[in-house]
Parts: sequence; structure tokens; C-alpha cells
Amino acid sequence: MAIDPSAILQGRAPGRASIGVILGIVFASVCLLVILAFDAFTGGGSFVVGLLLAVLPVAVWLPLVLALDRLEPEPPSALTFAFLWGAGVAALFASVLNTLGLSLLTETELTGEQDGWYVVATFGAPVVEELLKGAVLFGMLWWRRQELNGPTDGVIYAAMVGLGFAATENVQYFVDAVEVDQLGYVFVLRAIVSPLLHPLCTAMTGIGVAVAAMSGPGRTRRRAPLYGLLGAIALHSLWNGSTKFGIGGLAFAYLVGFAVLIALIVILARDRRRIVQLIGHYLPLYGPVGIVTPDDLRMLSSLPTRRAARRWARSAGGRVTERAMTDYQQAATELALLHQRAGAQKDLDPHGLEQQRQYLVWLMQQARATFVARQPRPPATPWGTTGFAQPTRP
Repeated sequence: MAIDPSAILQGRAPGRASIGVILGIVFASVCLLVILAFDAFTGGGSFVVGLLLAVLPVAVWLPLVLALDRLEPEPPSALTFAFLWGAGVAALFASVLNTLGLSLLTETELTGEQDGWYVVATFGAPVVEELLKGAVLFGMLWWRRQELNGPTDGVIYAAMVGLGFAATENVQYFVDAVEVDQLGYVFVLRAIVSPLLHPLCTAMTGIGVAVAAMSGPGRTRRRAPLYGLLGAIALHSLWNGSTKFGIGGLAFAYLVGFAVLIALIVILARDRRRIVQLIGHYLPLYGPVGIVTPDDLRMLSSLPTRRAARRWARSAGGRVTERAMTDYQQAATELALLHQRAGAQKDLDPHGLEQQRQYLVWLMQQARATFVARQPRPPATPWGTTGFAQPTRP
């Protein structure tokens, strides 16, 4: 019987990609092309410079964000959709709405153009942009709650949205800066001083959504996303509004943002420890089945030993067994998280949970069978004495 490991790990039907995600990627890509075409039309030759400079921060920060996602990797299609949502949908509609807000203020003579920009940047843009960026996270909470297994997942998806949004927005800023000969100043401000503004703000929404996804029905599930969104708007507004108060205002906003960053790092570190504890708590139940040994538990509880295990698998049987080890590690992590989710969220379908549990156990068994098929006597494992447990036979 053919298996589709990615389908099992993502909790979807085998051999079939999510139509919703595909359509979402197409729509977001069209929105991105529209806004880039507009920038190219209005910016002329400056567009190429702006586009290249906008890609640089993404090239630096995207690998670092993805590095946070190694213990329980998210589906590449979902990560791609999140990035494109920020770069396309959120950026396009935010640009339109912010421009309309500025026009309303200036045309009705409520403010001058300079004051209008400040009002929009401080009070309008944070609300518009964080709502648009957060919309995809709220959508995941509604349609793909199973993907949000903890604060780390919320931060990862939020950071992808924020990086996409910042990249597209930076193209516009850099194109405009070239026209007024201030490219160096704007690049330093946006790419060096505040490259994580959008990911950091939206991460607060992501944490609120993740808390709601992990909670059962009740007040926490309803309020956590709202609190996260309000925190994102407040931080965004503080940063934009600080520009009016010179170096002192900017320093204060930077200090607050740095404190939020430190808090996020602490939350991510605690969440990683939580996942490791779940592996140690639930997976020993499967020792009698023959899919995990005590040494395997230690291997699964550390990123360095997971890497060593994948290297060992490749040396033992090539790329096929390396892929099997990767599937084994991910399935084991998903199995522990599935047990935790079943205990915390009483409104989930018990039949669906049990079916997914059986699929994950089966995938771990198949991964082990791959070693036996390609290497009946695999070399000793580098992570313990008991070795990689052989699959039980009927």
C-alpha cells in the first residue's frame, strides 16, 4: 500500500493538495504582481534598485525565521501562502486604504498633507495593516487550527506574513527615496534599524491566535486573538508615532520593541521545552509497539541529535533512509502534540484524532521498515546503545 508521508504529517487526504491553499497562493500572487507592476510603472528605473534592496533583508531574515521551525516544521505550502499574503494581499489593500485615508484628511482640509501623513501613519496604518496581516492568521484559526500547535507556530506564520509585507512596502519606500535622493537614509532606517517591525508586531497577533487554537471552547479562545491584535496595533502605532519626537522618541520605541523581542525569544524557548516534555511524556506509551526506544526519545529531544540521526540514516542507506528518518522524527513530534491537543481541546472529533494517531504510528513503523529493507544490519546509532528499534512483526 502506497503512503504519502507529507499528507499524514499535514493531516490531509493523501495525494491531494489543499485547493484552498492553492487558490490562496494564486490570488496573493496576483495581488503581488499588481502592486509591483504599479511600482514599476511609477518608479521607472528606480524600481529595479528598490526591488533589489528590498530583497536583501528578506534574504537575511527568512532563513533565521525558518530555523525556528526545525522541531515541528510547518507545511511549505502554508508558509508560502503566509508570505505571499503579506507581500500581496495585505500590502496591496493596505496601500489603497492608507492612500484613501490620507486623501480624505487632506481633501476635507482636516489636516495639511504633512500632518495628514502623521495621523495616518500613527493611527490609521497600524489598524489597517495589522488587521490585513492578521486576517490570514484568523483564517488559519478557523480553517486550519490543527497547524497551530503552540506559540512557535503562531510566531512563524506571523513572521512570514510580516516579512512579505515589509518586502513589498520597502520597494515602495526605496523607489520614492531614489526620487528625492534619500535612498541611503531610508535603507538604513528600514533595512537596518527596523527590519523586524512588521514581523514583531504581527507576532503578537500570532501568539494570540496560537493560544486560542490550543484552548478549549470558552473565554480564552474568544479573547486571546483580540488581545494579540490590539498588542500588535499598539506596538505598530508606538513605533510610527515616535518619529515626531526625534531621537528620544525613537529610542523609547526601540526599547519597547527590544523588550517585546526578548519576550518572544523567552516564549519560543519555553515552547520548545514544552514540546520536548510532551515527547518524553507520551511517546514511551509506544515502546511496547516497537517504534521507539529510550535512546530514540533522547534523540528526538534534541536538534543536534536529530541532525546526527539524519546523517547516520543517510550513511546507512542513502537519501531514501534519510527521508525516512526525517518522516520518523516529524511523525513522532506530531504524535506527541496530537495527544496533548486531544487532552486540551474537548470539542475535537475523537474519531478524526484516533485516525490521525493511527496514521502517525503507521508512518513511524514504515520509516523503521525502510531501514530493514535497505540495510538489514544497519550500523550502530550515534545516539545510544539500544539502537534504532526494529519494527514489530505480526
